[in-house]
Amino acid sequence: MDGLVFIILIAVMWAVLLVPQQRRVKRQKELISSLAVGDDVMTSGGIYGTITGEDDDDLFLLVSEGVEIRIARGAVATKVEFEEGAADADPSDAGDAPDGV
Repeated sequence: MDGLVFIILIAVMWAVLLVPQQRRVKRQKELISSLAVGDDVMTSGGIYGTITGEDDDDLFLLVSEGVEIRIARGAVATKVEFEEGAADADPSDAGDAPDGV
C-alpha cells in the first residue's frame, strides 16, 4: 500500500513539475527555429529589435536607426507585433503625468 502511494506521488509531481517545463522548452525551440530576417523580437534582456541577418547561432538585430547588435539565437524570448503608428506616437499625449508637472 505504501508503495502505491509513493508511485502516485511521483506521478503527480511529474505531471505538475516536468510536463509544463517540457512544453515551455518545446515552444522555445519552435520559436528559435522559426525566426527569420524581418521578424520583430524581444530578447530575454528586454531589448526590442528587428532581425536583419543570421549567422549560425547568432542573429543581428536592428535596435535603433544605425544601431545593429549581435545576439545569441537562444536569447530571443518572443516575437512581437508592433502597432502601426506606435513609433510615431507623441509621448506627451500619454497622460501619465499629473497636470502642472
